[in-house]
Amino acid sequence: MPRIPPTARKGLLTLHLVTSLGWLGADLVLLTLGIAVQRGADPAVLYPVGALVGTVLFAPLSVLVWLIGVASALLTPWGLLRYRWVVVKLVLTTVMVGLVLFLLTPNLRHAGALGAALPARDRADLVIAPAVSTSLMIIATVLSTYKPWGRRRAAQPALAGHARNR
Repeated sequence: MPRIPPTARKGLLTLHLVTSLGWLGADLVLLTLGIAVQRGADPAVLYPVGALVGTVLFAPLSVLVWLIGVASALLTPWGLLRYRWVVVKLVLTTVMVGLVLFLLTPNLRHAGALGAALPARDRADLVIAPAVSTSLMIIATVLSTYKPWGRRRAAQPALAGHARNR
């Protein structure tokens, strides 16, 4: 895969940071709305706001973060599967995007439609999900900052292993 010049690499990194921070910010807004309802705020008002934030900001930003992250990995020396921290971050982000698109966003829309009629157990999910995703985003940030574990061991070519066994 071709590498990009340093200026373009910094631009891609900046775009990744901005979209990631936006994703984290939207997640914190969802968490705040969920906690506010748990503490007595009107769900008929806040759940439609949460549905709007989830569908207009949170879901699209999750996809953008994933796409820009994959592009960054492929177009820079880090590579997509070369370093363990990149692989872990890719898996975390992929799982989170799937959960956002196929679980959280439909739940937010459902809550927005039901408002105060949303059952208590479903209300708890609207606090737990953003709390977990915020934690996972912080873990991804730590991985990006500290870059632990080093490079993955390159697989030995099959022929080289076969030649040694003779």
